[in-house]
Amino acid sequence: MTRSPLVGLAGWRLPGDHSAAVGLAHRMGAEGIQLDLGGPGRGPWLDAAGTVDRIRDDCARYGVTPLAVAGNTLNDIGLHAPEGSQEALRTRRVLVRVLDAALALGAPLAFVPSFRRSAIEDLRDLRRTAAVLSWAAREAEARGLLLANENALDPRRARTLVEEVAAPSFRLLLDTYNPRAAGVDVLALIEAAHAWLAPQVHLKDGTDGTVARELLGDGDGRVWEALAALEARGHLSAALVLENDYRDGDLDRLALDVARVRARTARTHDAGTHTRS
Repeated sequence: MTRSPLVGLAGWRLPGDHSAAVGLAHRMGAEGIQLDLGGPGRGPWLDAAGTVDRIRDDCARYGVTPLAVAGNTLNDIGLHAPEGSQEALRTRRVLVRVLDAALALGAPLAFVPSFRRSAIEDLRDLRRTAAVLSWAAREAEARGLLLANENALDPRRARTLVEEVAAPSFRLLLDTYNPRAAGVDVLALIEAAHAWLAPQVHLKDGTDGTVARELLGDGDGRVWEALAALEARGHLSAALVLENDYRDGDLDRLALDVARVRARTARTHDAGTHTRS
């Protein structure tokens, strides 16, 4: 029997910082948590002395699965900074810290974003990003991890990035709304790149390309269509991670989103079970 995906939360989209994220995930009925490395303007460092040990203990106490560690601070540095520059050196150091934090936490995935200063705007950006990710993917594989990149590329360029990285441990992290915000058809992206998608998927929704306060499924992000497309192509999602913005402390909205995802996965799982019986 195929197991239903875990329902997870993105810690950097919750009120407070990672010190309370695991307990909040448990209270909201989520089963998993993704955490950010942190950094200036992004909260305390996840890999500060004793922090990973405490969070790992919290996960065991509450029964919450550590899913992934993100390096969102790379949006402020530039993943494709010119080789040999101080920014490129900082990027490599951050990547190593993200990987080491994921390994210490017991999370199977590390991922890095390509937005703002890391946005892939042209072929030079793509090739430089691919070179850095190729190196990082080898580092991930040495630690027994998957490395993923979250971006807003169209299907053709997404495939090109995978081909340029050319590493078995590399994946693309799908976000159901980032394509919409970038003018990309999420269903076309899934069709083109489903073989290389990470087993964790970000769920968020919005209107006219902007994420505000829409509940999952109430915006124009085609969230449930995207999940149906993944399932139709045999993509096995280990975790569906809510990334709507709950930093305003509206826990009722968060609880409703968790309930919607859980109800949707339960229906899909029941339908699959009945089909096989």
